[in-house]
Amino acid sequence: MSTAITDVPGVLVGHYQRLGAGWATGTTAVLVPDGATGAVDQRGGAPGTRETNLLEPENLVQRVNAVCLSGGSAYGLAAADGVTRWLGERDLGFPVGAQPYEVVPIVPSAVLFDLPRSDWGNRPDADFGYAACEAAAAGPVAMGTVGAGTGAVVGSLKGGIGTASERVHGFTVGALAAVNASGEAVDFATGRPFAADHEVAGEFGVSWPDRPGSVPPVRTDLNTTIGVVAVDAELSKAEARRLAVAAQDGLARAVRPAHTMFDGDTVFALATGATALPEATGHRRRTPFSGGGVEHSGVATRAGALDALCSAAARVFARAMVHGLLSATSAAGVPAYHDVWL
Repeated sequence: MSTAITDVPGVLVGHYQRLGAGWATGTTAVLVPDGATGAVDQRGGAPGTRETNLLEPENLVQRVNAVCLSGGSAYGLAAADGVTRWLGERDLGFPVGAQPYEVVPIVPSAVLFDLPRSDWGNRPDADFGYAACEAAAAGPVAMGTVGAGTGAVVGSLKGGIGTASERVHGFTVGALAAVNASGEAVDFATGRPFAADHEVAGEFGVSWPDRPGSVPPVRTDLNTTIGVVAVDAELSKAEARRLAVAAQDGLARAVRPAHTMFDGDTVFALATGATALPEATGHRRRTPFSGGGVEHSGVATRAGALDALCSAAARVFARAMVHGLLSATSAAGVPAYHDVWL
């Protein structure tokens, strides 16, 4: 079974990377051409971000046009310039004038630390972001050593891009993660990923080895996992942030330790607004409600529906993390999971 963040209608994903000849880095663009309510949750002590303050609920802009995820540490924030240019050429952005082309594209961005995997000076620039947009599409999403996951490392192993989705009470929740954590993602005594228990319908396609594994000491303490969780629900910015907060729980289920001083873990949330949440308020009982949310005096509450989406966000982000680990291939001297156990 293959699921992806693009199962959320209106969400497109594109990658661009360079691998070999002194390069191991790239950029991933998550586009929402029709716009989406945006939010962010950032944890850990070493973030690299752009345009995140505007996502706070009290600020003007309500909807974003894309999220840019990139390697290259702070240098890689330049990739967002290419995403902005690509959107601007198509008149997609926040209107600031009378003409259709007078827009400012809203592109929150985050970067991960992968500089040791490339020769110094080889890092994403605006052309990477533009090329990732050119490649963006709905449908299956390439995983592993692609896009922002090209130079990623998770603990002692190669990391990469992973994605997953879930249907919950009539909504679709999807996640995409660039897995590049300081912590480990695998119990080295058994070879089993920490979040392996989140598997749905055999999606990981692995018979867990149940034996120890060893790898060369190539790990770095400068990392950062970045990603996006998306939903086809109509949410406020504050509600969307709850979704991003929950997705960070999924990250913490997949790596140990998580959110360290050497990670800048950042998760964006996108709510496309295709389907409204219930409007009833009040305390809820824990009885499932088929139309979304849970029952309260015979009706679904908005808080209950949001709670169900948040629970799903944690699960799909954890699954995306495992997919990023398992799909990665060795690069720049860093072994992949399959090199050690399979």
